[in-house]
Amino acid sequence: MKRTSLLVAAAVSLSLVPWAHAADNAVLVPPGEIKWQDVPNAKGVQIAAVQGDPSKGASHFFLKFAPGFSAPVHFHSANHYGTVVSGTVVLSVDGKDSKLPAGSYFAFTGKKLHATRCEAGADCVLSIDARGKWDVVQKKTKK
Repeated sequence: MKRTSLLVAAAVSLSLVPWAHAADNAVLVPPGEIKWQDVPNAKGVQIAAVQGDPSKGASHFFLKFAPGFSAPVHFHSANHYGTVVSGTVVLSVDGKDSKLPAGSYFAFTGKKLHATRCEAGADCVLSIDARGKWDVVQKKTKK
């Protein structure tokens, strides 16, 4: 398996993020203050960390995929749970495509292999709750 850490350079620890408003066990981030960053080596993907640092451990963040974006079969080392905020994401699991419009929920645990794409027409925005360091590990392909 080839290990590609797409998000490590882009994410920033909440303690270093001055735009997040924290008060007595609350984190409040209005949409206009969410800071999107391009993910290195992943054209059409942006990340916005809102709590924690995805490159270091458990965190909450948004992912944005450009319309038509497609990621081949891969897995993530950390168990993670997501909600589709906007757009329609297509997740392919065990050879079966599932179209998930805004409001849909998904979860991947145990390094489950899957492919991801964003349908044409609108950006796909996902809210992710990652329970450990975030990475993207590509499935090894035969040469």
